[in-house]
Amino acid sequence: MDLFAPALTQVIADDEGGIRYWPAFAARDEADAWFQMLRSGADWHTARRQMYDRMVDVPRLLASYGVDALPSSLPLADILARVRSFVPAPYNGIGMNLYRDGNDSVAMHNDKHHTLVPGQPISLVSLGEPRRMSIRAKTGNRQNMFIELEPGSLLVMSHASQITHEHGIPKTTRHVGPRMSIVFRVRPKGWADDY
Repeated sequence: MDLFAPALTQVIADDEGGIRYWPAFAARDEADAWFQMLRSGADWHTARRQMYDRMVDVPRLLASYGVDALPSSLPLADILARVRSFVPAPYNGIGMNLYRDGNDSVAMHNDKHHTLVPGQPISLVSLGEPRRMSIRAKTGNRQNMFIELEPGSLLVMSHASQITHEHGIPKTTRHVGPRMSIVFRVRPKGWADDY
């Protein structure tokens, strides 16, 4: 199933709001300006993670910020205020991913429950070039749904959806330009890892 509706699309329903998608969260010129500022100014780094029995490179660049220490040179405070106007929550962390081309990806997963405050949403703003996200249920009909994440779009996932569904950005052989995700989360008190 492909979802390209111009207004809010309810992708998955649950008691906490499910998974919702706004393709036009920000105007294209505004989203492009955000992308350029963040691409050149964010503290991007590479990382390695344990995958089964070996260490592997994370196939994208990463950056993270606590909302109490956002650099004034970046538009993150403005984006956070816009996200809160759509989906109010006490977001306290921002994690960012830069997918440089079709080789960069994130495997199917759900956010780990111990890293989130129950009942609070995960809000994801997409910038740069469009990329396709896969979403599928963990049980029952495990057929993939696909959402083309447009520049300036907002995808919101409930905490409950992390229990029932998984999501990912697959690699692609199509020529795709760089794409960025800015992910707003509510982390538990004392959380000390990347946001």
